[in-house]
This record gives sequence, C-alpha cells and structure tokens, in this order.
Amino acid sequence: MTGLWRLWALGGAAATALYLTDLSPAVNSACALVVGVGTVFACFFGPRRLRAEPRGAWNLIGVSASSFLVGMVVRPFVTDAGLPLISDCFTIPGYLLLFAFFWRLLRARQVMERHVVLDGLIICLAGGIASTLLLAMPAVEVGGRSVLVSALAGLYPLFDVVVLMMVLNLTFTARAWPLSLLSLLGGMGLMLTGDLAYAIIGRSGHLYTSPLLDAPFLIAYTLLGVTALHPSAAVLGRPARPPVPAWSTRRMALLIPALATPFVLLLVVGDTADRRFALAITGLMIVTLLLLRAVAAVQAQTRAQHFAEYAANHDPLTGLPNRRMMCDEIARLLSLGEGTIWVALLDLDGFKYVNDSWGHDTGDRLVIEVGERLRARVPADVMVAALGGDEFLLACAGDRPRAEHLVDLVRACFDRPFVVRDVELKISASIGIASAGPDGDAEELMRDADTAMYQAKSAGPGHATVFDRSMHDQVRERIELEVALRRALGDGELRVAYQPLVRLESGRPIGAEALVRWSHAERGPISPAVFIPLAEDAGLIGAIGTYVRQEALRQLAAWRADGTVADDFYVSINVSARQLTDPSLPLIVSAELLEYGVPARCVALEMTETVMMDSSGATSRVVFELRELGVKLLIDDFGTGFSGLGYLRRFPVTGVKIDRSFVIGLGADEEAGELVRAIVAMSQALHLSVIAEGVETRVQRDALAAMGVTDGQGWLWGPAVPPTEFAAHWHTSGAAATLAGTE
Repeated sequence: MTGLWRLWALGGAAATALYLTDLSPAVNSACALVVGVGTVFACFFGPRRLRAEPRGAWNLIGVSASSFLVGMVVRPFVTDAGLPLISDCFTIPGYLLLFAFFWRLLRARQVMERHVVLDGLIICLAGGIASTLLLAMPAVEVGGRSVLVSALAGLYPLFDVVVLMMVLNLTFTARAWPLSLLSLLGGMGLMLTGDLAYAIIGRSGHLYTSPLLDAPFLIAYTLLGVTALHPSAAVLGRPARPPVPAWSTRRMALLIPALATPFVLLLVVGDTADRRFALAITGLMIVTLLLLRAVAAVQAQTRAQHFAEYAANHDPLTGLPNRRMMCDEIARLLSLGEGTIWVALLDLDGFKYVNDSWGHDTGDRLVIEVGERLRARVPADVMVAALGGDEFLLACAGDRPRAEHLVDLVRACFDRPFVVRDVELKISASIGIASAGPDGDAEELMRDADTAMYQAKSAGPGHATVFDRSMHDQVRERIELEVALRRALGDGELRVAYQPLVRLESGRPIGAEALVRWSHAERGPISPAVFIPLAEDAGLIGAIGTYVRQEALRQLAAWRADGTVADDFYVSINVSARQLTDPSLPLIVSAELLEYGVPARCVALEMTETVMMDSSGATSRVVFELRELGVKLLIDDFGTGFSGLGYLRRFPVTGVKIDRSFVIGLGADEEAGELVRAIVAMSQALHLSVIAEGVETRVQRDALAAMGVTDGQGWLWGPAVPPTEFAAHWHTSGAAATLAGTE
C-alpha cells in the first residue's frame, strides 16, 4: 500500500493528459473509465486493507464515486441526444452519498457540535442564494431547453460548497494535515471548480463545450483515489482532539464571506423587487442562524468550562474525587477544628498480576468496581477518592473507634470476589492509616498515610498499619538506599557471584547461577532481599539485569576459553517480570550471545511463576522468542506461586527449580516429601529438568536423589562466590576432588 498511491497518482495524471488531447470520443471515454474505475476500486479496496474507520463510510464514498463515474461518462452522449437529465440522475445521488460519507466521518471524529451544523446552514444559505441569482436564474432564462436542466446546472456549485465546507471542518481540529486530508480537500475543491465552469457556460445556453471542462473532475477523481490508498486514510475517522473551536480564524474566514453575500448580491443583482425580497429573507435567516450560533457557542463554552472543572477534581476512570479535590476537602475539615481527622489510603494487592494476566481493560474495570463498592459500603459523610492506578483514599472526622470501624468496612468490601468480564478475582488491599488534629496539614497527612500503607504492604497482603513517627526514618532510609543503589550501579559497585549447580549423582558442576551482590562502602554487604525489591520499585531492575546478564556471559566465555568449565556447562541468569515485557529482549540477548561467543544452549534464564500467568500478552511472546533462540528457560522458586499443569504445558519452559522451603523439611516432614514427589512427577511427565534449591545437608541430597531429582543447588556445595574463587574450586580438572568433599 505504501507505493500504490504513487502509482495511481501517476496513472491518473497520464490518463487526464491523454483525455485533454481529445483524440476521439472513444479515447476520451476510455480515459475517463480508467480514472473512474480505478478510483472506485481504490475507494473500496484501500480503506479495507488499511482498516480505516468508520468502515461503512468508505463504502459510501465508493458507491458515490461509481455514481459520479456513470454520470460523467454518459454526459456527452445524452447531451447530444437531448436527454441531459439522464446524467443528472446519476450525479445528484452521487452528491447525496458524498454528503452521507462526510457526515459519518465528522461524527466519527466527534466534531459534529451544534455550532458546526449552524455554520453549515449559514454557508448553504449564502451559497444557495448566490447560485440561484447568479447562475440558476440566468440559465433558466435561456430558451430551448428544460427549466429543470438549467436550474440544476446552476445549483451544482452549491452542492460542492456544502461538500467543501464539510472537508474544511475536518481540518479545523487536525493536529497535522496528512496527505490523505490534503488530497481530499484538493479533490473537493476541483469538483467545485468544474461545476462552476459548467454553470458559467450554462448561462449562455451551453451544457457541454470541451473536454477541458472535465479535467477538474478527472484530477479530482485521481486525488480521491490517492486519499483512499494512502496509509494516513486510516486516521481520518479517528476522534479528533481538541474539540472544534466555536470561534477561530479559519472558521471566521468561512463565515464572514457568507454573512456578506446577501449585501454584495443586493448591490450587484438587486435590481428587482423579487430579488430584493429573496435577499432580505435570506439575510434574515442568516442573521437568525448567527444569533443561534452565538448562543450555542456560549453554551458550549459553559459546558466545556464545567467539564474542565469536573475533570480537574475527579478521577477520569471512576468518577470519584481525585487527589487535588481530596486534599482541599481534608484541609477544609482540618480548618473546622472539629476533632481528629482520619485518613485511610489503600492499595490493591496483586493488581499488577491482574493487568499482566487479563489485560489493562480488566484492571480498569476492577478499579471501577472497587470504587463503586467502597462508595456503597462506607457512610455518606466519608469522602472516597481515587488517586490513580489502584490507590484509593478515604477521609472522615471522628475518634479512633470510628476510624477502626471504617477500616473494617473497607476490608468487608473485599470479602466477596469481584467478577469482571466473567473472571472471578479475589483480591485484598493494604491500608495505611494516619490522623491529625486542627493544626495538621492536609498534604502531610496524606503523605503519612502513604508511608503507613507501604509499611502495611511490606507486612503482607491485607494488612492495615497506623502511622507513627518512626516510619519517617524508615522512609528516609529507603530513599537514601535507593540513591546509593543508583550510585552503585553507575560506579560499578555491584558484583556478580556464582553458585554452583551440581549433578546429585556425581557431584559434578553442570552450571552456575549468576547472582548480583552489593557491598556498600559504608554499610557493608547489603542483602539482595533488600535491594532487589527496591530496584523493582525504583525502575532500576532492567539496568541491573542487563549488567548481570552481560557480565555472566563475558565470564562464561572466559571460562570456556581457558578450560575452567566443560563444553556443556551453562550459566543461569535471573530475569525479572518487567524485563520480560520488553519486546526487544530476544534481539538483545541474541546480539549478546554473538558478541561473547556463547552458545545459546549454555545459557538458562530464570523467571518467577507469575510470568506464566500472562498467557496471551507481550510477556508470553517474549518468552517464546527467547526459547526459539535455544536458551534454557527455568521457573524459579517453583511451588510457591500460581503455576499449575496448564501453565507449564502452554509455556516453553525447559525446567523447574524446587523452592528451598520444600527442601528444608525433607527427612523430617512427610508432607514436604509428598510435595516434592508431586513436583518431580509432574515435571518428568512434561520432560522438564528438575533442580532443587537450598540443599544444605547430605540427608536432603540423598532424599532428593531417591525421588528422582537430578540436580541441586545450595550450601552443601558452597555459597555464591566471586568468579576467581569459583574457578579455583570448580575447575574441571579439580571437580573429582570436590566430589569427595560431599560424600
């Protein structure tokens, strides 16, 4: 489609040029047919291929082009035969269909406001009186032909004025003028030019004089084909923002000539009482419409102002008050001095998984239903606000028991599952509570509730926490740690350590997991359990993941080159759920494998179980493309999340890592053993490798081996260590000696 419109433009120009040579009626008809049939085909074919909206509107313009084509082709023949109305029987329906097309397009762009319609009526009145007095009436006075034929010849320009006015309305709100819009505007302008030419010769009694009169129509047809074939046609019917301005320079450029038309005509052709009367009636109607337009513009401005005020104070998704309005209301309550003001800020637990699994539309619908349930459950004097995303804020005046009762009401809202689009969702909310007296500050109160909410979230789903001053120190600590982490990432303070993955039967190292470590210059070693969640929240996990992946691939390439590891040794690298939403990740990994010279089979990527819940979104496509590269895909901490047999069968994973919580109880807890056996049986049925994490004792190792687990990882074989220490301990030549140490 990209180059087809260019070919069509060249073909239409060539056919028009040949038409103007006027070699013979047959050649002229052939050229007109080529241009017309090509345009009709383009109007039906182009928008369908481009999926242009609205679909039905483009069919209308295709039928309109067909009707115009028939009228244009038969016009010379029926005119010679004295039956010109036959041509009009096709041309007039073509205009009506064209009107319908533009009406559908304007409605789809949401620009058909009242003042737009009134503008159209004013222009139609001005154009109608001008066409009637200057073109139609002189043509009617010509003898020897039908009055209806003469009148139509003079009124065709009025049809074009209406069409052109509709096209111009499309331009008033266009942020850019794509080629399809320009060609549509040019085509309609040429139709007006052609019809004016025919109307002018009609005043002298002629209906057709030269092929030159048809040139504007042929070029207009060509431009219409360009409009339908150009890729930008897909956006012509999309809603336009901002709304159509009631008063603008371009709009006044249309209205002022229309308003002046009756007065100019009065000076030019107002020489009879009938004409003066017609001009007076037309002028009165135009002035009336102008007054109605002014009223409509004021009403539209008032509505727009009310809408802007509402939008500034309400959440667009739920319609509840937003942060700004809630802050003002809390400040008002504090100023009244009527006791303690309590604020509860709640955040939905697991909301990200809803978006990842069922899409953002389902997430939005869930937020709406939560808002409706909260508003219906809590007392009327409690303000409920939506802060955006999945956060809500409630505020009320009263004592501590009332605040506790309010929290109970909020929790009760989540007792029943939410059914959204036939999906049953059971969620909870973490709640942060804060209070202030008459001397309190609204912004500070909301900030304290936010701090308490994060503390509640860290305690687990569904918790509620009341703010105390010590939390400020924890928040300050978190901020300082985030700043230090950003600095560490930039200054190279992060390091990669390697923990062996071992074959249980032989004790031979088959791979290593690359784990990031951070040793702060002042605080010392900081646990990954502390800084990895912090990196997730701060948006640093992608940069850290890239650093670990590239460093691990570089190290593996060095070990393979100097013989430290065997040819089948692989490195296992963690990837976060956020990294797996990046559609370019497979290409990046492929380029890195080529850069470091590492075979894809020697790389495993570990992901959490929650990734598999997104079975249809961007994450699943990234996972499938990564598997196509040839890398291994492992599910980390298997058994603690949401995975089931269905997820494992749909995703191209190659193995699972049994979570350490199941391994710890082996030998002492029969239930733990049964769970491990179930995981092993399921994995073997799906031909997946099984790695046990957290193996610390020989008893655990032997129990796992007896259950069919082939590979293990844990302190029994050592912690994660720097690459030099790993190489010294696990060099392939010394692997047998290591085996003896674990017997």
